[in-house]
Amino acid sequence: MLGAFANAFRTPDLRKKLLFVLLIVAIFRLGSQVPTPGVHVANVQQCISQLEEGGLYSLINLFSGGALLQLTIFALGIMPYITASIILQLLVVVIPRLEALKKEGQAGQAKITQYTRYLTLGLAVLQATGIVALARNKALLQGCDLDLLHDNSTSTFLVMVVTMTAGTAVIMWLGELITDRGIGNGMSILIFTQVVATFPASLWSVQTSKGWVVFGIVMVIGLILVAAVIFIEQAQRRIPVQYARRMVGRKMFGGNSTYIPLKVNQAGIIPVIFASSLLYLPAMAVQFNPESTNPVLDFIGTYLVGGDHPLYMIMYFALIIFFTYFYVSITFNPVEVADNMKKYGGFIPGIRAGKPTEDYLSYVLSRITFPGALYLGLISLVPLIAFAMIQANQNFPFGGTSILIMVGVALDTVKQIESQLQQRNYEGFLK
Repeated sequence: MLGAFANAFRTPDLRKKLLFVLLIVAIFRLGSQVPTPGVHVANVQQCISQLEEGGLYSLINLFSGGALLQLTIFALGIMPYITASIILQLLVVVIPRLEALKKEGQAGQAKITQYTRYLTLGLAVLQATGIVALARNKALLQGCDLDLLHDNSTSTFLVMVVTMTAGTAVIMWLGELITDRGIGNGMSILIFTQVVATFPASLWSVQTSKGWVVFGIVMVIGLILVAAVIFIEQAQRRIPVQYARRMVGRKMFGGNSTYIPLKVNQAGIIPVIFASSLLYLPAMAVQFNPESTNPVLDFIGTYLVGGDHPLYMIMYFALIIFFTYFYVSITFNPVEVADNMKKYGGFIPGIRAGKPTEDYLSYVLSRITFPGALYLGLISLVPLIAFAMIQANQNFPFGGTSILIMVGVALDTVKQIESQLQQRNYEGFLK
């Protein structure tokens, strides 16, 4: 494996791409440590040291590499872009104009990407406004009464909102630079960077709070989980497709065989983000009304805020199952696939073209989505169970969104490096 790394760095163009990615990652991490103008850094650090990990902003703080609660210029991280991308994917199914753009190929995709950028900036303004407002009202870091800002003037408020929004725009630009000039998907690598940035501290906090025995058990469980995630992420159902021969002019086309790869985890990490975001809404309502005597808010505060209650875990698991089926249903259209196969003379052996092919694809997809949904739900419950059993923080290193992101992005990047090595007659990245 070290020899393969050496081969990668011996190739001039591949070496330039890898060094370019490392440079962008270094700039990204530097921006995650620079405080926004107007932030009282000493008070923020003191409040963070007293803060219990997890809570309302754990997912956003995870995607920002811990920069959110420190109120840095990259405090929003990549989360606005993720949210905007998900919204655009959903709107493509609903709005005919966007669906037509998607079918136009590269030009249409460029237009959808432009819409995603605009929506990202809009969401960044909303999120920055909410976070700065909570910081000004001393509600961002619960249990800390210190002033997080030097002053509460409107000018400071606007400067912080504009700075955080500009930071999100810079993150988008850095991600696109990696995609164009580096290796791998830029946004995925930036997400991976932020998650990995919090991993050592989260792992070491288990040792300092619970000792070496629990730390060793966590490491063993973590290795087992990593192996399981790699196995499931690589698993796929290959549906064979045969193309009939046809004459076009004087040339013969078709007659070849291929397959449709249906991954077990077809939805990726999106259902986990959906479920987490939905469960944050009632928790946010409780935070904005901490002294309310409303029985509904009392129920939410008792069962749906801490994350360690069985009712919360059941609802979280059920939402992940639901959103997995929902997202797969809008991203993979059996009708469109069956029509395209019929148009180009393709068929599944033993299945007639048209409606029977559509029904067969829907049947296989529903069967294969079920174990994928269970897998996502169980992996996402790992940090919650750890929080309930050993009082570890909800950003438990081996579990949930963190392990899915780290393993998924690492596998994808390794495959791309390996493919480029194989193009240059090397034996590959991993033998």
